[in-house]
Amino acid sequence: MTSPWTASRLPVIAAPMAGGATTPALVAAATAAGGFGFLAGGYKTPEALAAELAQVGAEFGVNLFVPGSSTLTEAEFRRYAGELAAEGSSYGLDLANAAMVADDDDHWQDKIDLLLANPVPFVSFTFGLPEPAVVSALAKAGSQVLATVTSPVEARAAAELGVHGLIAQGTEAGGHSGTHTPERPGPAVSVGDLVRQVVAETELPVIAAGGVSEAAQVRELLRLGASAVAVGTVLLRTDESGATAVHKDAIANAGPDRTVITRAFTGRPARGLRNGFIERHEAGAPLGYPAIHHLTRPLRVAAAAAGEPDQVHLWAGTGYRRARTGPAADVVTELAAEL
Repeated sequence: MTSPWTASRLPVIAAPMAGGATTPALVAAATAAGGFGFLAGGYKTPEALAAELAQVGAEFGVNLFVPGSSTLTEAEFRRYAGELAAEGSSYGLDLANAAMVADDDDHWQDKIDLLLANPVPFVSFTFGLPEPAVVSALAKAGSQVLATVTSPVEARAAAELGVHGLIAQGTEAGGHSGTHTPERPGPAVSVGDLVRQVVAETELPVIAAGGVSEAAQVRELLRLGASAVAVGTVLLRTDESGATAVHKDAIANAGPDRTVITRAFTGRPARGLRNGFIERHEAGAPLGYPAIHHLTRPLRVAAAAAGEPDQVHLWAGTGYRRARTGPAADVVTELAAEL
């Protein structure tokens, strides 16, 4: 894999954080500091993603969600919707009668077509593996393809597919787990252990991801064989971050050891700060992305607008306490200290 962080590039990557946290300005800031950044293509229309492609003005990558299938039944969806009804009532939301949106592919083909027509150096995939034809088409267009993996088994499957590199996502990572099988998640593996396992499993370049917030962690992951390290949560409070005020404030004010893995908000395992919504509903939350994501989204939007963190998905990795304000470039530079 031709790596943008060798020689003149620092081995620090601004990870793609879907939902608004990653902005073109954040990606550009990471690149200007000597690192590299990925735009988050998830949850965007092709038109919105195209507009962001035009704004960055530097080398960057794009991340997309691979569409999957869910075994969530209408009955299970209705049960959980009823459980959440009281949560939405104060915002005028009728969650109990919300429609079940089970077939949302996040504009998959339109986004692939956009990236074929407007190639970027790297395209990464999360939630699974794309079809071989997609990998071949992107490579032909000039993009290198990266796959997010959470186990050696997933790494081997990605290598056999013909991707150019791997993103090894440890259990410490904030936001959604990139596991290819959310209904059968494997054992939790720390990012350091996963890098060791993936490096031993394949000869592909590996980007380490998961809870990284200090230069010492970057150095250690590079020593273990990673080619670069991706960071997300540590950038959430920076000037260029698009995270909501309620999200930034919650990270700043959270005590130690507050992150948990939950499916209560989206029906897919994700790490975030523990809050009342998780405590009330984790036990009854079914697996079922994207249907559960669409069910709770109006509630999360309304709660964020009202400044109420108790009902917002406060995605955060285990290094959240070191997230600070200021320019993103400063964070990237500090993470690469003494390399």
